[in-house]
Amino acid sequence: MISGCPPRRAVLLVANTAAPYSRSLRVARSLAAAGWEVEIAAVAGPDVAREERDARDPSIVTRRYAPSGVFRAWSTADATTMRGPLARFGRPGRWLDSGLKALLWPLAVRGWWRTLRRDLPPADLYHAFGILAVPIALGLAPRARRTGRAGRVVYDVIDVILESNNYARAPRPLRAWYRRRERGWARRADAIVTVNDPIAAHLAHAWHLRIPPTVLLNCQPRWDPPDPRPDLIRAAAGLPADRRVVLFLGRLGRERGLEEAAEAILRVDDTALVMLGFGPWADRLRERDRDPRYAGRHVTLPAVPPDDVPAWTASADVSIVAVPANSLNQRLSTPNKFWETLTAGTPVVVGRDLEVMRAIVEEHGLGAVADPADPEDLARALRALLDAPADERATMRARCLAVTRDRYSWEVAVEPYLALVERLVPPR
Repeated sequence: MISGCPPRRAVLLVANTAAPYSRSLRVARSLAAAGWEVEIAAVAGPDVAREERDARDPSIVTRRYAPSGVFRAWSTADATTMRGPLARFGRPGRWLDSGLKALLWPLAVRGWWRTLRRDLPPADLYHAFGILAVPIALGLAPRARRTGRAGRVVYDVIDVILESNNYARAPRPLRAWYRRRERGWARRADAIVTVNDPIAAHLAHAWHLRIPPTVLLNCQPRWDPPDPRPDLIRAAAGLPADRRVVLFLGRLGRERGLEEAAEAILRVDDTALVMLGFGPWADRLRERDRDPRYAGRHVTLPAVPPDDVPAWTASADVSIVAVPANSLNQRLSTPNKFWETLTAGTPVVVGRDLEVMRAIVEEHGLGAVADPADPEDLARALRALLDAPADERATMRARCLAVTRDRYSWEVAVEPYLALVERLVPPR
């Protein structure tokens, strides 16, 4: 950078409260280390600060912008139910509300977009995490270019959202229109990034891309467990030292395999299922904690900060990703919790139809595969890992650590992304 020139500025757009959002935090830290000024622009919400600095790198700021204007009433930050504000006028209001949601999709974030257009300083790079962030990134970029900034847009396809359960009930013509809109946004972006090779191939085919998306895996930074390994989970859950721990990590909600995992754990001796996360099912799961049938076998703990996750995950004997693969998005997914598990050296049980995760687990011998809809088959897979001889379990843990250190680490995964943004916005 020439002396006197301002640093390149990157804005990472996250259409939730980012409290925290670990992928954006990893990207932010990598950009900051490369000399960028970085802001994470998220959505304001209850119980989160409007502005905060990253504990590891205080140069990274997260600012949360409150929705404003006429669309504020539809904002997910304000809504307490899925019904829109016109529902109070009865059936005509609900019809009108549904029509507006379809016509102005995605309606829920338009109030946030308005505030960003008004308050967000211009940037050289807009990294849009997901389909709710890319339209506003494309709108902000031309304005940034008029101020002398580069105004480049990277669309980060964090999931194949229109091929997920979230949109499965939408009428087919409406989904087709949504797909056309997303394809148009993708083609207007300066670059496309996504989370794994199979999704990149799917997007290249579906959108007829001349240049395939850049793959930025959700891998975690390299981590070496202390000796002896941490035992945070048993202490927090009040479990005896000899109780084996199966960990579910992440969002607590429907279609996560939580019911089946709870039934499976009752078929495995001296073992507890521990949920570490947050979400709409948290209270429901805590009620199950108190059910005498699950006494000492089912524990729900609050989420921990991303930087603390490896030590907590390393405290488990096995992790479980028993998501039913009932959409293309789920079949091709490689979520944070999968990589967090392996990075901590913890073997994993994955659903048999989770194609990408299953291939990695089987190629490297990192766990077991089971039918997520069958508690007995889940129990079989869990017993295969938990009841293995101590030396076999130690060897599997070592394989998890080795493969994430050498092949699937953030330090390796982020290199193509950093090369991409250097081409998009060369140093001044």
